[in-house]
Amino acid sequence: MRILCLGAAGKISRESVNDLVEFSDFDKITVADCNEKEGCEVVEWLNDPRVDFQRVDFLHDRDAAVKLMREYDIVMDGTPISLNDRSTSCIADAGVHGINLNGCGAEWAFDRQFKEHGKTCVAGMGMTPGTTNMMVLRAVNQLDTAEIIRISHGAFRSIAFSPSITETTRIEYDPDLPDRVVYENGEFIHVPPFARPRDIKLPQPYGTHTQWIIPHAETVTLPRSLPNMGIKLIEVRGTWPPKNMQLIRVLYDWGMLSNPTAKVNGVEVGVMDAIGSYLINSLVGQETELWGYALHVEVIGTKDGKKLQHILTHTHPASDGTVKGWEKLRAYTRNVGIPMSIGAQIIAEGKVEKAGVLAPEQAFNPADIFRELQRRQIFVHEEINALDSWRQPG
Repeated sequence: MRILCLGAAGKISRESVNDLVEFSDFDKITVADCNEKEGCEVVEWLNDPRVDFQRVDFLHDRDAAVKLMREYDIVMDGTPISLNDRSTSCIADAGVHGINLNGCGAEWAFDRQFKEHGKTCVAGMGMTPGTTNMMVLRAVNQLDTAEIIRISHGAFRSIAFSPSITETTRIEYDPDLPDRVVYENGEFIHVPPFARPRDIKLPQPYGTHTQWIIPHAETVTLPRSLPNMGIKLIEVRGTWPPKNMQLIRVLYDWGMLSNPTAKVNGVEVGVMDAIGSYLINSLVGQETELWGYALHVEVIGTKDGKKLQHILTHTHPASDGTVKGWEKLRAYTRNVGIPMSIGAQIIAEGKVEKAGVLAPEQAFNPADIFRELQRRQIFVHEEINALDSWRQPG
């Protein structure tokens, strides 16, 4: 089996490739990126005879990208959200399997093409979306109904360790973004940035943080995937380190997140473009006090007439250097990148029977994902509580 790893010169996707090298039996693993210098550095870092580099620029030479993809069995797509419509289009035209990290783009528009080729494309298989979908499915599979689903995560990383992360930071809190929704009583309701604050207790060492609604694929895919569970409310929240959130809040309050332009020395400049460039090129944009990832999923439903609350969290090795390979930024990037590698391996093994574009909960078995995560020192924890009193969603 051969796998093409699109965008794998990036900090996150290279961790997906590293996981392939360590755990998979692919015959050929190709790092594919438009950045030849960093791509070749990744190949050298991985130091495995199965790994090579191919320069791919699907934005400017689409035909060449599609032609190359046809030489592989699966494309593992680690490109940014803003490019996923074009990258998925190439994978669909190539007629091969696909999987990506984000699941928040236009992947669903290519469902028919993947079905015509008899191929699978899993959209959004990182920590969230991805592992969170598996956590929800684990809880739902033990319930008769699931009225409330609340997904939360803490992404503890610097605000601008890469251009794509800076892009994500801005997009999620863009006031004009139409995709920031909650699912409530059968409808998708648009909410503004910093809507519906809720204090979420994350596993140590992260602690309790106020989190707000963010635009994420789980809100849209879970009602479609679980149509008979009586879902009344789905909310997805997130937070970054407090210092990051403080900056985002100030930018929002001052009307800068919509990226208005300002004239500087006679040149029109996007305010957020300038701020993003500053953060990417400054030390303060590359540092944070605590690194890593923390998930918290709450599902409230019924089993045999009793109200139950399932809470699932996850933990991973510390970022303080006591565990090799998990130091600082890698405690974040490995968490995000590893699930996509696991998903790619499961697809390659022929364990996903459906063709077309699928959400993670439509493609994978939570037990398989959790078992593979555990092999990588990433653990999912679950507690179940009986609810003596019950109040409606809100």
